[in-house]
Amino acid sequence: MTPDRLDRFARHIVLPEVGALGQARLAASHVVLVGMGGIGSPALQYLAGAGVGRLTLIDDDVVEASNLQRQTIYTQADIGKPKAEAAAAWLAEFDPALAVTAHVTRITRENAPELIAGADAVLDGCDNFATRLAVSDACVKAGVPLTSAALGRFQGQVANFAGHRQDHACYRCFVGDAFDAEDCDSCADLGVLGAMVGMVGAFGAMAAMRVLLEGVSTLGDPQWGQLHVLDGLKPSLRTMRIARDPECSGCGSRH
Repeated sequence: MTPDRLDRFARHIVLPEVGALGQARLAASHVVLVGMGGIGSPALQYLAGAGVGRLTLIDDDVVEASNLQRQTIYTQADIGKPKAEAAAAWLAEFDPALAVTAHVTRITRENAPELIAGADAVLDGCDNFATRLAVSDACVKAGVPLTSAALGRFQGQVANFAGHRQDHACYRCFVGDAFDAEDCDSCADLGVLGAMVGMVGAFGAMAAMRVLLEGVSTLGDPQWGQLHVLDGLKPSLRTMRIARDPECSGCGSRH
């Protein structure tokens, strides 16, 4: 690293749990973020702040005034702009040394394999099950780890999945096949607290970093298949293990 990069990431490098090797791994990593909304915004900020060298941003939506309450990378001037492009512009201002690619498109079963190709990890913070399942299935087929971060009112869920590895669950093992339709409620219907979304997005970024650092630092324990459930009202955190479904259509005998 150049002296200016060493200075920028000095607080990481002095951590024994990250160190120089860990920081070098982050700098060489490629993360795909699906959804640049409430979860994707803080996740991007912390992954970029950590020096993840290449980031691919996928979202087909545009910035609206109601987003500004929780989607922290956007300003009044971004209203009407595609979120993926506005997020890429934020990243270019924040750290020009990082490579960024923006896709103003909806990720689907058909285009997911191409969009996640070459990724070291995918962080999915989108807002519907159909897209999440399409991303999960593509990750299993491509052998790419998946970090899933989701929010419903005051409950957040974050987990790392490695369905491409033997005896590990995928996201579809968790939710099953019943949610392939786009039938879930939205933030507009249920409401959402901005700070709660920030907690889940930051937690998701931390989980993705655990994936990237696997094998090179003590922080690199991805905790595969452990679903961390955050309750923002109490507040509290509990963890449950997701078992692999041998009949799963995503990673089991039926895929």
